[in-house]
Amino acid sequence: MYLADYHVHSRVSPDASASMQEMAEAAIRLGFQEICFTDHVEPIRFGTTEPREAYDWAPMTAEFHAARAAVGDRITLRLGAELGDAVWGIGRMEAMLAEAPPLDFLIGSIHTLSEKMEGRDLYFLTPRDEQEARACLADYLGQVRKLAEWGRFQVLGHLTLPLRYLNENRGMHVSFDGFEEEIAEIFRIIIPKGIGIELNTNRGNTPLPDEKWLRLYRSLGGEIVTLGTDAHTPGFVGCAVREGQALLRACGFRRFAAFRQGKPVWHEL
Repeated sequence: MYLADYHVHSRVSPDASASMQEMAEAAIRLGFQEICFTDHVEPIRFGTTEPREAYDWAPMTAEFHAARAAVGDRITLRLGAELGDAVWGIGRMEAMLAEAPPLDFLIGSIHTLSEKMEGRDLYFLTPRDEQEARACLADYLGQVRKLAEWGRFQVLGHLTLPLRYLNENRGMHVSFDGFEEEIAEIFRIIIPKGIGIELNTNRGNTPLPDEKWLRLYRSLGGEIVTLGTDAHTPGFVGCAVREGQALLRACGFRRFAAFRQGKPVWHEL
């Protein structure tokens, strides 16, 4: 079994504190063959919708080179980025990418609602009831669709992310049931572009997305899937990746993707 974690944050991200070397050593202890660092890069300042005009790539590249020197050939390290909320400044995002070092992999993701919803951060959502929660889900999918139409990334990250915060953090019991057509349309946008999705193992909680949406993606011809933990600490590196592989097999997938220089490298499930 080939084990790869393709969503790992280090202290280069504003919400993490471990070094890339520490994250890599955790993966080595678990017997992983590969990890990809995907620290946050956004056209807005983290936790706000305030525009960011530039991104300093130097800390990321220095951290990566140090980690690679430390671990040697004990594990394959890839350098990527999680492009968050690009729809809040596509021009700025593209300008940042033009200054980027060579990257193996890019995740496209949404963490904030639209301007209509005052750019509310998903982490802090506190809807009064299920009706308001579903209005937030609808707005979120609208942002995801805009991101999919832009499409300057390899996979769409944690598609059902709001459920992490609404259900796990707020104790609600909402789902994306009823949004089948909206999600199918997102898949119909990305699949012809060669863009995949991430099976985010959500640190051992409900996968993002879960079985229903993985099966829908597969039924529409989707094939490219990466597995990532969204680990922000060494303790979550590799969490539930084996279970994620089993879920993909159950949903009809026979292989998953890693990436090198933006191109998929396939591994059998």
